[in-house]
Amino acid sequence: MLEMTRDRFEELVSEALDRIPPELTRVMDNVAVFVEDEPPADDPELLGLYEGTPLTERGEWYAGVLPDRITVYMGPTLRYCETPKDVVHEVAVTVVHEVAHHFGIEDARLHELGWG
Repeated sequence: MLEMTRDRFEELVSEALDRIPPELTRVMDNVAVFVEDEPPADDPELLGLYEGTPLTERGEWYAGVLPDRITVYMGPTLRYCETPKDVVHEVAVTVVHEVAHHFGIEDARLHELGWG
């Protein structure tokens, strides 16, 4: 397994978020991004997770709710990757993948687009 500090991994997540086009980040609403060491025990290879209500499903009822949550998991990412360059790439893919869920894009379409 690769070694990387939590601070460096969080920097990679931040850098990946910074690469999202401004026209998309401007419309992101009520979403927070976190880094956790490990995913839930029932899915130990999970690299990222989106929890919330996608923008495409929000209606007039959507008010006063907790932020959507995007979590990027450090442990499985470092176990999956072979080089630090791989980690940079995989974090970027994971961040884009989870942000896309915030916009209502499903897994099947993300896989078709190469962001699976």
